[in-house]
Amino acid sequence: MPKKILTDEQIAQFHRDGYVILRSLFDAEEMDILRSAAKADAAMKSNAYEVADGQGAAIKLVLWNKAGEDIYGSVARCPRIVDTMEELLGDEVYHYHSKMSIKEPYTGGAWTWHQDYGYWYMNGCLFPDLASAFIAVDPNTRTNGCMQVLRGSHKLGRIEHGKYGDQTGADPERVGQAKKIMELVHVEIDPGDVLFFHSNTLHASDQNKSPHPRWSFICCYNTKHNNPYKASHHPCYEKLEKVPDSRLKEMGAKFFAENAEFWNPRADKSMAGGKH
Repeated sequence: MPKKILTDEQIAQFHRDGYVILRSLFDAEEMDILRSAAKADAAMKSNAYEVADGQGAAIKLVLWNKAGEDIYGSVARCPRIVDTMEELLGDEVYHYHSKMSIKEPYTGGAWTWHQDYGYWYMNGCLFPDLASAFIAVDPNTRTNGCMQVLRGSHKLGRIEHGKYGDQTGADPERVGQAKKIMELVHVEIDPGDVLFFHSNTLHASDQNKSPHPRWSFICCYNTKHNNPYKASHHPCYEKLEKVPDSRLKEMGAKFFAENAEFWNPRADKSMAGGKH
């Protein structure tokens, strides 16, 4: 049996609030390795694309489906992340996709309120039994555009999503009503902290108005029982082979695999696949 990572209280919090934060899940050495590799990675830079926020700023994103043998796969496949996901979702999980969300100093843009299942529903996932692990690579603060969540909003169910301004987001009328009765939480986290959140949790973020970058690595997972009924740009179920938690330090600052299959979601029918 895999080692139990979460307390009963943490699991209950996830189901009550739609998210749970695990502090220092990765240590400083591990985050230095990940940060230095990602920020020096030519493939990461050449495959980044920009999304305007309609307010004069833009977010950079890099997205890929395969959790491979590279430094990023060593994070997405480690038991600290995968076993936690399986405890939270109550089933075997597989890697749905990963992305690096980049907010540059002063110019990094905002994300409108949305649910990830608002997008992933379009990919043939019948149930909202998916979740994401949002890993702070840089400090995430209010001034550099940290994630915001509405506590308990996953219980609203899937909200209709559409084009509102320059981004795809949740129906602003319903979001406005939810904000009246639900607590808005600014997720200020340090490098190595991980926010695990449900696919129906409403979340958004503001522009980066600080001189500090905000890089965040997001690993997304689907449950085995929720295997999509149709093909999309994200994968169907494939058994995820875990790697030791020690793999990240063993690899050191090696760069992204040259054969990684990046994808640009601008043309995807699922409306960009969920952003942060």
